[in-house]
Amino acid sequence: MRAVVQTVGRASVTVGDEVVGAIDDGLLVLLGVTHTDTEETARTMARKVHELRILDDERSAADTGAPVLVVSQFTLYGDARKGRRPSWTAAAPAEVAEPLVTAVVEALRERGAKVETGRFRAHMLVESVNVGPRTILLDL
Repeated sequence: MRAVVQTVGRASVTVGDEVVGAIDDGLLVLLGVTHTDTEETARTMARKVHELRILDDERSAADTGAPVLVVSQFTLYGDARKGRRPSWTAAAPAEVAEPLVTAVVEALRERGAKVETGRFRAHMLVESVNVGPRTILLDL
């Protein structure tokens, strides 16, 4: 599982004309799933994201109650080392990835996080205002 975690002043996901998820002053998490990921990987990722000390004064979302916007992002597993067209073979198929993205969201909520989400398999417009900017890559 791979995540790009950014501190944001605000972030939102729009599908069509509908805002399906939005937060202020929190974490935007772009989340990719690969073939070997499991429920345990999802729980570990949720813990890492929630406890990651990248907010002001080296605090975490767990410390501050900052909200989290999770957006599924299979392209995090794109491989463009050869040629100009990325290969997506490392990305898990939607049938595998969707329940694991949901498991990360549920694990974050179980930890007390306020979580918003994008919409799986939808064409999403993701907007964010990065703070810092602080961007961390988590690769489990």
